[in-house]
Amino acid sequence: MTNQDILAPIPEGFTAVVISREPVELYKVLKFEGLVGSGGEAKTAVAEGLVLLNGEVETQKRKKIVAGDTIEFGGEKLFIVLAGSSAAAPSKPIVDKPRPVVPPRPPVKRAAITIAKRGKKA
Repeated sequence: MTNQDILAPIPEGFTAVVISREPVELYKVLKFEGLVGSGGEAKTAVAEGLVLLNGEVETQKRKKIVAGDTIEFGGEKLFIVLAGSSAAAPSKPIVDKPRPVVPPRPPVKRAAITIAKRGKKA
């Protein structure tokens, strides 16, 4: 892949996925983009040949993904863009997915322990 390919506009029908560094492992892209419920599910999907990388079936779970790669899975089409590149500012807006709200942990109740001093009886 040439630098020209990486700086190419986002292909029609694909959603841009901006990565902050490269390479990124294939199963992590599926997991963090919410296409699967867990990393284990992502690895299984890849191993079963359900994922296309650049138009070809990919079965390597930890295949290194770089800017310019395309991933197809479950009807979704992703185009990988490196943050800071000119392609990272796509013509169509990228919608940030809301992050789940994690409630704060309740405080731990600790039992009060009283240590009685035993004194000598007179």
